[in-house]
Amino acid sequence: MAAEELKDISIIGGGPTGLFAAFYAGMRGASARIIDALPALGGQLMALYPEKFIFDVAGFPKVLAKDLIRDMATQGLQFGATTHMGEIVTGLRRVENGDGVHFVLETDAGDYSSRTIVIAAGIGAFEARRLGVAGEDAFEEKGLYFKVLDPKQFTGARVLLVGGGDSAFDWAVNLQGVAKSIMLIHRRDGFRAHAATINQVQELCKQGQCDLRTFWEVKTIEGNGKVERVTIFNNKTKEEETLELDAIIPLLGFHSDLGAIKEWGLDTEKADIKVNQLMETNVPGIYAAGDITAYPGKLKLIATGAAEACIAVNNAVHHINPKAKVNPGHSSNLAIFGQKDD
Repeated sequence: MAAEELKDISIIGGGPTGLFAAFYAGMRGASARIIDALPALGGQLMALYPEKFIFDVAGFPKVLAKDLIRDMATQGLQFGATTHMGEIVTGLRRVENGDGVHFVLETDAGDYSSRTIVIAAGIGAFEARRLGVAGEDAFEEKGLYFKVLDPKQFTGARVLLVGGGDSAFDWAVNLQGVAKSIMLIHRRDGFRAHAATINQVQELCKQGQCDLRTFWEVKTIEGNGKVERVTIFNNKTKEEETLELDAIIPLLGFHSDLGAIKEWGLDTEKADIKVNQLMETNVPGIYAAGDITAYPGKLKLIATGAAEACIAVNNAVHHINPKAKVNPGHSSNLAIFGQKDD
């Protein structure tokens, strides 16, 4: 199969970090493309949390995830970066010709030639952790939901949330006034959610607006073509209780996997890619940014992902053309935005 047009930078991942990398590539006059296995831009934010508020993005007191992605896509694609969604990366090869060395990024839909690569794939390929209950697959999207894309879907529903992390507690709060009833169960009495949200849910429980139970787990799910009831059990007392329900939402985290990227000879740390302060991997011409990176002091935040995208792209531009400055200067002075000559 013939490879697509040679681009300066191919960005693997269309979440916030990948979108900001596309913006910075355009700002530096570099051609770029985004490739992502998900069907739409936005990464985890759109696939899992579109209706959740984010509070730690500079310039926004709070912003809905879907609104942040909408604006980041407008910003990121303004210079003509192409997007290739729903494509799984399957391989990588190096090609040497009269134009020098470049990469050919292989996906299940085509090949893409690129002078450099920026991996901004978040946590990599991810899949929700299952309950481990017999027959649960038959109820998926039929009362059993591993993500909440539209809270209105649960209007008037009797909902069971399963988990002890931020997502479980956030939805115990955010489904208030939407769901008819909300129960949150967790297999132990220790939580991984933010203390403020835990306190908020505990206060809702005191007001009779939520039922929080620890040491409880799902035992069986029953229904005729959709979830109708669930049996839960206490893993300490072995007590069981059957509940009439409309929806079960397990929020137990995700399995992540680098997929084909594992075969590229990159230095990794578990499911993360090791980079230096220039966001360089151990393979020249391949950079990484965002949650998928590992280095001392790493913080997995949207804010740091944006900064790492800038560093990765600027160094990729310098790699392509050693005469190009790594530091582009302030955007307020750049001719590309109609400002004074840069």
